[in-house]
Formats: sequence, C-alpha cells, structure tokens
Amino acid sequence: MLFDTHAHLNFTAYKQDVDKVIHRSLDNDVWLINIGTNYYTSQKAREIAQRYKKGVFAAVGLHPLNLDTGLVKIKKDLAETENHQFEREFDYQRYKKLAQEKKVIAIGEIGLDYYWKPKTKRKSIIFKEKQKELFLKQLELAKELNLPVIFHCRMAHQDLLEILAQETKSKKGKIKGVMHSFVGTLEEFQKYLDLEFYIGFNGIIFKEIEGINFEEIIKRTPLDKILIETDCPYLTPPQAGEKRNEPLFVKYIAQEIAKIKEIDFEEIAEITSQNAKSLFNI
Repeated sequence: MLFDTHAHLNFTAYKQDVDKVIHRSLDNDVWLINIGTNYYTSQKAREIAQRYKKGVFAAVGLHPLNLDTGLVKIKKDLAETENHQFEREFDYQRYKKLAQEKKVIAIGEIGLDYYWKPKTKRKSIIFKEKQKELFLKQLELAKELNLPVIFHCRMAHQDLLEILAQETKSKKGKIKGVMHSFVGTLEEFQKYLDLEFYIGFNGIIFKEIEGINFEEIIKRTPLDKILIETDCPYLTPPQAGEKRNEPLFVKYIAQEIAKIKEIDFEEIAEITSQNAKSLFNI
C-alpha cells in the first residue's frame, strides 16, 4: 500500500468528483489524510473521512495565511474554497471539539508563512507575532489532545525552529509531527531531524529551487523518518501528465525516493506507510 499523508480533497477543486477520486485511490490501495486549512475545510475533511470505513482520515487546523490579521491582503485561493477562507481569530474550543471527532488524527496544517508580508517594518513585526501567537495556540491544542502535528513552513524556518526548540523542552507534553513539503537548507533539515520530526516529500522534489538540494536531503533522511504526500491539488508530479494532483500520484514520489535511496519501490511503499501509521496512531 501507499499512504498520502497530505491531501486536500476537502478543497473546492474536488467539489464535483471527490468520491470518485477517493474510490480511485482506495481501489489502488492508497490511503490518505485530508488536511484542514481553516475551520470550514477542517470540518469538510472530517465529514469526508467519516463517510469511509477505512483508509481516509482528517487533520484540523488554521493555516497561518488564513488568519486575517488586517495587515496584508492575500488573494483568495479558489481551488481551496469559494467562501470562508479567512478567520480573524483562532476559536480554541471550536477547533478542540472538531479535533475530538472520529477519524481526526492530527492538528494541521499549522505553522508560519512569511511569503506574503506587509510593506512596512513595523507591520511586518506585528504580522509575524500574530502568526506566532496562532501557532502556539494550536501547539497547545495538539499537546492537550495528544495529537501529532502537520507543520507548514515557508520562509520562516528560523522562527519556527526557535519556537519548536522551546516547546520541546516544555513539560506540557512532547510534540510529534511532520515537516510537510519541506523546502529548506541542509542545516535546517538537520535541526528538524534532531527534534525527531518526520520529513514529508511531495512533487516539489521535482522542481529546481535555488539553494535547495532535494536529492541530498532525501539521501540524508533516515528511512524511518520519511513520509510521502501529494499536497493535492497542488504540486503535481510531471510524470502524472495531469494539471490537478490527486492521492494516486503519490506513487511517483515513492518511485523517486526509491531511486535516490537505491532501494526497491515496494520497500519504500511499505516503510513510508508504516511510518504514517506510527506517527498518526492508525
């Protein structure tokens, strides 16, 4: 089997054929986790997961760019949701209740994202602080419910690592999780490994990004710390020949990792599936 640990079939991009895509995945022995990015998509992920007896799960959380800080204008992603994208604050109790529902197995995706930022230095500082506050609240929720975390980080590794280093020293509980769609330096990569986090790989490994050596990162990632994902509908592997990504295409990620690691595809499929089951207590 294969396990897509980061899908978004709860997004508007699949509103016409979500169940067909899921059946296609399950028929090919591909399990998946639909990831929330705000309350609306988190609720949708839970609803979808509860329709299936096995193989489909959900994570709930508020993505940092879906926090309406009033400091920067972020274009609505119509592939994500036609409505309800941004939230002015994190409703802890509301998310907690949702996270305790059947088939919800993680908090995510949560973290820091500094790609969009205000034009002035003062507003940028406030913008970052609001994201950090949101992140800490959701980490608290993960600790309270003893759930693993799916981390999102873009152009913010230094701040995220500082927070995680402090939080892992806290007596409130250990944080377990995966660095989703990791894009960073070898030094940053090693720091996440030192914190015992899993590393999630998806179609971005087929792209060329200045300063990032995906092949070397994959080589250095221990087998027991690798997770595979699609981040569908985004980051479609070129081998798929499609515009919209889907969980079935996670096989191309597994094939590439097997090639780089110089081991059999079947071994990567088995190891990464077991890693997913271990992290998410399935």
